[in-house]
Amino acid sequence: MDLNEKTLTSKLVYDGGLLKVYYDTVELVNGKTSWREVIRHPGAVVMVPVDDEGNVYLERQFRYPYDRVIIEVPAGKLEWGEDPDDACRRELKEEIGAEASRWERAGEMLPTPGYCDELQHVYLARGLTFGDRHLDEDEFLDVFRVPFEEALDMAADGRIQDCKTIAALYRAERIMRREQDG
Repeated sequence: MDLNEKTLTSKLVYDGGLLKVYYDTVELVNGKTSWREVIRHPGAVVMVPVDDEGNVYLERQFRYPYDRVIIEVPAGKLEWGEDPDDACRRELKEEIGAEASRWERAGEMLPTPGYCDELQHVYLARGLTFGDRHLDEDEFLDVFRVPFEEALDMAADGRIQDCKTIAALYRAERIMRREQDG
């Protein structure tokens, strides 16, 4: 069965600094029409930095939409058209002051496929060396490290609620387990 919808019209209704919102009319599989509100997003990189002792670096960050501080792995938005491989290196240095000698792609994620086209590129970063952080002017992060297993426990028991962090931790865990199992 072909489940694809056909875009009939697309109207930009909001052009913001980060997001663009469109109101589209689509033709459905059954030939009828419907509407879709779509947020266009430049994409993001999500990094799971693990040091040689098996600790993962996490961040506490205030998130305005939820009006509270949440725990996340380092992540950052792409500039429109930016290569994710370049962005992950930039964002890791900015947010936790680290460079990684080993990078492994851990796939891509669609965080909100019902209304947004954001694509998140996930990386496992190892072989960490640390220097100065270079946070954006409007960025305030409390970076801390925990044993990787504890971070998985935090994801499982609800102390970590951010979906990208939960998924990225489990993807990194699978990569590291495969390496251990040979």
